[in-house]
Amino acid sequence: MSALHNPFVLFGYAGKEYFCDREKETQELISALRNGRNITLRSPRRIGKTGLIQHVFHRLEQTNPAIKCFYVDLFSTNTLDDFVIAFGKAVIGQLDTPLQKMENYVVSFFKSCRLYFSADPLTGNPKLGIDLVADNASVTLDEIFAYIRKSGQECYIAFDEFQQITEYPQKGIEALLRTHVQQCPNIRFIFSGSKQHLMSEMFTSPKRPFFRSTDKLTLDVIPEAAYYEFANKWLRTIHSSLSEEVFHTIYTMVSGYTGYIQKVLNRLFELRLTEITDDDVKQCIDYIIQREEDDFRRLYALLTTNQAQVLKAIAHEKVVSSPTSQAFIKKYNLSASSSVKRAIDFLNDNEYIYPAENGYIVYERFMAIWLQRL
Repeated sequence: MSALHNPFVLFGYAGKEYFCDREKETQELISALRNGRNITLRSPRRIGKTGLIQHVFHRLEQTNPAIKCFYVDLFSTNTLDDFVIAFGKAVIGQLDTPLQKMENYVVSFFKSCRLYFSADPLTGNPKLGIDLVADNASVTLDEIFAYIRKSGQECYIAFDEFQQITEYPQKGIEALLRTHVQQCPNIRFIFSGSKQHLMSEMFTSPKRPFFRSTDKLTLDVIPEAAYYEFANKWLRTIHSSLSEEVFHTIYTMVSGYTGYIQKVLNRLFELRLTEITDDDVKQCIDYIIQREEDDFRRLYALLTTNQAQVLKAIAHEKVVSSPTSQAFIKKYNLSASSSVKRAIDFLNDNEYIYPAENGYIVYERFMAIWLQRL
């Protein structure tokens, strides 16, 4: 991969040199997958779950070029049809031999849908399209798994935001996928998700098809010392000085969440300051929040008065272990505990807040800082 102008990557995976730490988690995932065990990977968003998956896949492909790794993001899927299209676009055409490509094998293999290839308008590369026949998504799904099995190739598939399948209107999706997973000896799976309560229910409840079918890994924040070493290494390349104390300010302001730290460091690297101070960090975060403020106001305006008051109180408190306690309610002049409980449930279900280890926090860390200023 070519060198980046800014090493603090905000999207995607740019290579191991731009990837911070996660050595223990990387080894744990690779060991489980290579030894035939599927993985459930859980974490809040912005911790670095997707980056870790892509890093693991990069390492696997380095060990053996014949290995095939597929990442399927299910976040925007709402039906089984959406799932099949996302899955198909990731896999179809990637496992054919040169002779099969010449014979147009992939088109003839899939009978339940129409496959077509067009040029990507941005890159010019071939882009797969799939037209599903009405009510035939499950048949196409059968064909995709059969296509992978028949290839005989060693494959690793990550379904990200896997809990999304619980929202599909079709019934029995978990059981359907579990059956396919059991019938694929040449595939190992990572099932990752950011809604930990749903992911836990899917994989730990005896009533669910995926019960005890995977190893489980809950991703935590990168340790501060390791992250400081990574940040300082890159900042030194532009002769920029960042003390441990100032990095501690960044780390604690966003609760150690990777996505937010990267955004701050990306901006600080861009500024190419000789010595980064707490004031520089504050100005950098102000700059980021100013550009997000319209979205924060829109999300805040969607809340009822009760929900908005509870959200704002949690932001000011930073972390709240007992939001229905009388002490918390009295301190912020909130409504009755039953009303606070309803607000908490709504805010949690809609991802305004998140139940972290020590209590509830505002999910969007920059929005939390914005709320503290209201």
